[in-house]
This record gives sequence, C-alpha cells and structure tokens, in this order.
Amino acid sequence: MTTAIAYTEFGDPEVLHEIPVPEPVPAAGQLAIRVTAAGVNPIDAKLRSGRRPSAEITDPRRVGADGAGVVTGVGEGVDGFRVGDPVVFASTIGAYATDLTVPASHVFPRPPGVSAAEGAALGIPVGTAYQALRSLAVGHGDTVLVHAGSGAVGQALIQFAVLWGATVVATSSEGRFDRVRELGAIPVAYGAGLADRVRAVAPQGVTVAIDAAGTDEALDTSLELVADRQRIATLVRGRDAATLGIRAFSGGSPEPLTAQQQVWRTEAVPVVLALIAAGRFSVELGPSFALADAADAHRALESGVAGKITLVP
Repeated sequence: MTTAIAYTEFGDPEVLHEIPVPEPVPAAGQLAIRVTAAGVNPIDAKLRSGRRPSAEITDPRRVGADGAGVVTGVGEGVDGFRVGDPVVFASTIGAYATDLTVPASHVFPRPPGVSAAEGAALGIPVGTAYQALRSLAVGHGDTVLVHAGSGAVGQALIQFAVLWGATVVATSSEGRFDRVRELGAIPVAYGAGLADRVRAVAPQGVTVAIDAAGTDEALDTSLELVADRQRIATLVRGRDAATLGIRAFSGGSPEPLTAQQQVWRTEAVPVVLALIAAGRFSVELGPSFALADAADAHRALESGVAGKITLVP
C-alpha cells in the first residue's frame, strides 16, 4: 500500500491526514509515478478550508495538483516515456502522495538541471500566468501592472511579460523589492497613493493590469490606470469581474476557460521547463516539508512565507 494526504471535512490544517491507497496501476493513456516532490498551492488551502466552494465531501478528498517524480509504470498506448524517467506533472488530483497515476498528457520530461522541487512548483502558477498573459495578448510595447508580484503567480507573470518584451510594474511589500527587481520588474509598494506611485514609474501609462492580490486596492488602481477594461483581469475576484466589466481567469469566475486557454495552461509547463534548463526562468523555492507534515505546510502557506512550499514523500 502507498499513502496519500486527504481530508473528510472542511476546516483548519488539522483536517489533513494520511490515508492508505492502493498501489497505482496505470490504465491506458496513463503513467504511474513515484512522487519525489509535490507543490503546495494556495488553492489547496482554500478548498480544504471551504473558503473556495466545492462539492460536498462524500469520500476522503485528496489534495494537490502539481508535482515531480519518477515513472514506475507505463500504460497501454503511451509513447515517449519509460520506467525510470524523471518527470513533472500538473493538473492532476491527489499530488500529495507517495505514488499516483496521471494522464500522460499531463506529464512532461524533467530536463537535467531542473530539480524535482522546481518542477513541482510549476503547474498552477505558471499555467495561470501564461494563460492570462496570452489571453490579454501581452507583448512588445505593453506596460503591465502586476498586483502581488512577489508571489508564485506574480513572479511568473513578471518573467513571461519581460521575456515577451513588455515593461512590468509590480506591487509588493518593500521587503520583497529586491526579488521583484531581480526578475526584471519595477517594484512599487502597496498602500495609499498606489496609483500615483505607478504613474511616477510608468509615465507612458499602463496598458494591462493583472490582479493576483484580490484586494479592493488592486482592482480600483487597475480601473483607474487602464483605459481598456478588457485588458484588466483578476485571478482572484472572478465573481466580481462582470460587474466591473473586466476579465476573470479562475479565482471563482463563473465563466469556464475556453479550449484555447486550457491549451495555454498545459503548454506553459514544458515551455518553462525548457526556460529553466536554459537559465532564463527562475523559481523561488521556500521551505520543504515531509508528506506526513502536510498540515504544517498549510500553516506555513497561510502565514505567508516567501517562496514555493513543497512536500517530500
């Protein structure tokens, strides 16, 4: 038997516990993977706590979407993978585990020079950022305002936008300014007067704004500075987007992503793996916890530690 992390009721991190699960056997189109690192994402805690609405819990609900590991089994019809291959996976269910099966379409070779922790850190943050920027057609000549630029999604937004030729202004706490600058953005502090501070560092004006913070300040500032509301997007306040006349990607949005947007989310992971291997994309890693200490990992996540948290079985 292998183990996984699950919960049977919504609540604080203490509801997370280990459960035994059957040894994974890959069906057609699947890979069995021994997990070496699992990414801990804010959505994991939002679902666990009930802050993000989800279906009634009828069976132990497993946790996690992203991870890295080693192939232990190859299902019928799967080409390009062999037992022993190091891989990264995304958009799955139950990544907090020692072993699991994953659709082969969600699995990507992990290049030399990319650590398991880096690979596990990618799925949701880079998929969200890449898809949002593609949806907003960000490129040369744009000035992009990123709210919450020092978070995992914010860091990915900055790096993609800079790579594609945009100027980026990013909000963060002053203690995180060095990281924001390192990624190629101009940092500005949260708080009263934000719009004026952005104008001071971007006198050419702002053409795109992306809210990864979810605050009234982020939305109000974006609306004040960006003329075209269809180039303002929130990743957090999706249910407010229609009222404001802006776009929403995830974040509780009632509108599902389009087929093209889903393709972009999947495309992001191999794109970033190649960029990391080439030294052109940086992942900030935070603390790592044992799988059995998933509750402690969620406490650290909710306390706001810097860098991406991972679990190691």
